[in-house]
Amino acid sequence: MSSNLTGGTKYILAIEKVGFLAADRLILNASFAWTREAEVSKVTVDISMSLDGFVAGPNPTLEEPLGEGGERLHEWVVATQSWRESHGLSGGETGVDADVMAETLGKVGATVMGRRMFSGGAGPWADDPNPDGWWGVDPPFHHPVFVLTHHPREPVAKQGGTTYTFVTSGIEAALEQARAAAGDKDVVVAGGANAIQQYLNAGLIDEMQIHVAPVLLGGGVRLFDNVQKAPFGLEYTSMIESSAVSHLRLRVPK
Repeated sequence: MSSNLTGGTKYILAIEKVGFLAADRLILNASFAWTREAEVSKVTVDISMSLDGFVAGPNPTLEEPLGEGGERLHEWVVATQSWRESHGLSGGETGVDADVMAETLGKVGATVMGRRMFSGGAGPWADDPNPDGWWGVDPPFHHPVFVLTHHPREPVAKQGGTTYTFVTSGIEAALEQARAAAGDKDVVVAGGANAIQQYLNAGLIDEMQIHVAPVLLGGGVRLFDNVQKAPFGLEYTSMIESSAVSHLRLRVPK
């Protein structure tokens, strides 16, 4: 997600079961507090998804990198005070959604993302119409970011503590570097869907946090289209709801 609200930030397994889980499997806390089992560094996914399982709409362009209607998935977070503060903006709403976002931001020490999430481009960097990425001179990450790509490039340092490192040696090499950079904090695989699918297929994801927005996109990019290890079950560890979004946290089996 970008500070200009156009940046590049899944069909959830058994989605029909959401809201019908046994009460003892849910954590419903209006004041909000994620209960972390232990302060152990994890590899996580954090992404917004439509009710029909899409993380981006159809026909993405440089003007609409999340595709037609894709920005609607992130209206809930753009409205929060914690997200706006991380993007250098004032104002915003407090409440459960802001608390979820603040907790998430506070525990991430490094980010991994795919090339298309970074710039929307592909191929040699010289041919990329957006080689600097979506987030300008002062990106909202404030920690190291590792970009999966087939095309070598020197690291790029930005204001506010963000450094982009471009990794050509695969997802495991990117994760190894991200773990070292994150220290005792989490590594988040931010997207896009293809990058998340690769990490799921490799068994490298510990936990997923999916923000399900009450939106139907009807087409675009699904989170779980190419998960080769399916079918398998995930374990709900918590679910927090507001009028704008449902925050689902799931443990991924190894």
